[in-house]
Amino acid sequence: MEQTLVILKPSAIARGLMGEILSRIERKGLIVTGLKMMQLDENILKEHYAHLVDRPFFPSIVESMTATPVVVMCLEGVDVVAVFRKMVGVTNGRNAEPGTLRGDLCMSGQANIIHASDSVENAQIEIRRFFNPGEIFDYKPANASFLYSADEMKD
Repeated sequence: MEQTLVILKPSAIARGLMGEILSRIERKGLIVTGLKMMQLDENILKEHYAHLVDRPFFPSIVESMTATPVVVMCLEGVDVVAVFRKMVGVTNGRNAEPGTLRGDLCMSGQANIIHASDSVENAQIEIRRFFNPGEIFDYKPANASFLYSADEMKD
């Protein structure tokens, strides 16, 4: 099955949205295979946001992303990258559709509560950036047969 990286940003942590977001992930049927809290620093942010480092707003990204610890997660599921990106909604919470995490829970373009990998390839890179190999678990949840049909689970 596919994997994706999720970061609950300081704007989610400070607002007490961890439980709400995790609950919605679990209710959807996505499998949490890695979960930890960590404090980001400028070095990891320069790597993670390498495409933005030269932009004039990069210092404000560093400031906002280091304001509190973050929660990083590895999620697993069939087509999880696309599924979770739909759940998250567009970058600016003011423009995100109701029913999405950003549409329901935020009002900002930068303080937009969550990061989700944008492709399967980037997900693998990002997972390796934030997790050591022993921190991702491979298991089949007891309710798996109620999440997917047998032919979907053959991956």
